[in-house]
Amino acid sequence: MKTLIASLTLLMALTAYSIAQGEKTNDSAAIDAASTLGQKYMGNAHVYKKADGQELKLYVMTPPDWKATDKRPAAVFYHGGGWIGGQPTQFNYQGHHLTTRGMVVVQVQYRLVNKKGEVPLNACLDARSSMRWVRSHAAELGIDPDRIAAGGGSAGGHLASYLGMVDGKDDPQDDLSISPKPNALLLFNPALLHGQERPDAPAEGRSAFEPISPWKNVSRDDPPGLILVGSEDGLLLPAKVKEFQNMCQAAGVRMDATIYPGEGHGFFGIGRSRDRFYDTVRETEKFLASLGWITGEPTLTHEQVTEYARMYKQANGVKEKKPKKKKQRKFC
Repeated sequence: MKTLIASLTLLMALTAYSIAQGEKTNDSAAIDAASTLGQKYMGNAHVYKKADGQELKLYVMTPPDWKATDKRPAAVFYHGGGWIGGQPTQFNYQGHHLTTRGMVVVQVQYRLVNKKGEVPLNACLDARSSMRWVRSHAAELGIDPDRIAAGGGSAGGHLASYLGMVDGKDDPQDDLSISPKPNALLLFNPALLHGQERPDAPAEGRSAFEPISPWKNVSRDDPPGLILVGSEDGLLLPAKVKEFQNMCQAAGVRMDATIYPGEGHGFFGIGRSRDRFYDTVRETEKFLASLGWITGEPTLTHEQVTEYARMYKQANGVKEKKPKKKKQRKFC
């Protein structure tokens, strides 16, 4: 019964979401709205710039009761994939839940590198361009330009923290009067570029990453942040998380961290672990509440996570494993 209630609640929220987007509102529309969670990209697509002959897009999700005249907090997410792969769908379900908390959520496409180990300079330029686009369109997106968080996982966590901590280069086509610096950071096992992510790389190769390294550029004007990481993450070990926190604290910057025992890299996705998806989303809610961006206790429930997991499997063609039938024992 609880699962059914949770499913209906989520379905009602999705129906309201479709109404806010100006879609049909009959019973079939409710089903259509629920199925949007299974689409590759969630939200309305916008081209934020053109580069190297391609249109770079971002995808905007809005709350059920959203209006363009609102001034809501927002979260802009950058996907992981080692800067060489991935797409702006990684935070579909985290993002959807945050819209139920009243936030506008954006997922960003950025240019990828051609080979492993290449410095992702274009991705950094695109991150700055996309944040500027969101802030410059805050009035029409119903966003408070002074309450925009940058978030991401792994390489995307690097891009988010890069925006908050590194005074990087700008795309010549950007409006430099608009700040690309986020007001908070939501970092899921971020690549902080502390020089030990690729131990097999030569020292000169690691030094090439220093100009875009959050680790090397901590300063007192950095925004507050939250790091969520597994204790067995070989790219960001607990000792390094603590060291980074100490560096931030010395600079007067708040940097919270939660370390999940026994978890490795990329542990937080709905397709990886329902429990850790639940834990990390609720921890994100607590952090945002501490900033005053949302109110009250975390609202994500296990029933909602179960429904998200079902939709994720449906979207990715993952079939439920049927329990094996026990062989009947024959007696002579």
